[in-house]
Amino acid sequence: MKRVLRSLVILVFLANISVVQGQAPAKAHGDAASAQQNPSAEKIWADLMAGNKRYVAGKGEARNLVQLRHSLAKDQHPKVVVLGCSDSRVAPEVLFDQSLGDLFVVRSAGNIADAIGLGSIEYAVEHLGSSVLVVMGHTSCGAVKAACSGEKMPTANLQAIVDQIDPAVIRAKQHAQGDELIDAAVRENVRQSANDILAHSAVLKHELDEGKLTVIEAVYSLETGEVARLEKTAAASAGKP
Repeated sequence: MKRVLRSLVILVFLANISVVQGQAPAKAHGDAASAQQNPSAEKIWADLMAGNKRYVAGKGEARNLVQLRHSLAKDQHPKVVVLGCSDSRVAPEVLFDQSLGDLFVVRSAGNIADAIGLGSIEYAVEHLGSSVLVVMGHTSCGAVKAACSGEKMPTANLQAIVDQIDPAVIRAKQHAQGDELIDAAVRENVRQSANDILAHSAVLKHELDEGKLTVIEAVYSLETGEVARLEKTAAASAGKP
């Protein structure tokens, strides 16, 4: 009887060792999976640029949208927030060749963010885990053109858009004029939008300061289809990509 008990004890001991040894690789695999789920900001941007190249070449990736739709029905974890213009020709999902669940998109005329836009971005960063914010303007932006014209808008709502873009136009006029003014104002407006977001959202500023959020400023060309990243400003470079 004692021999039987000793044998059982040994078997249980060996079984526990096997279980522990079997679990170790699983943990390592989990750590690797976690690392893959949290790529750097530069890796995320590189993926967006690869998608933009596919779009420009007319070689977008084929996707099983039905399967994607079902897999995303209960949850979403977009890595990127895009603040872009409402212009019908500037759809971020298309020009970055992305699909369902890839981008959290906030759009308004002139790619500016009011309180509702800011709240939407905060939600994506705080609750969905988005770590990159792309503020993207585009060439020949109608809202920027309206601001550059200096004319009073026919409605208070339209005037509110122009009023928010005006400071960017004032800065652009200091170093550009004529046909170059619109392009310069578009770039200045992108930078201003990025700065305004951080100035009016303590949540996003904190995430940036903690290195958990990176702000990337960019301009989309209607003519070529290419997205160009603007040079880093102090706000963007503080994101520690």
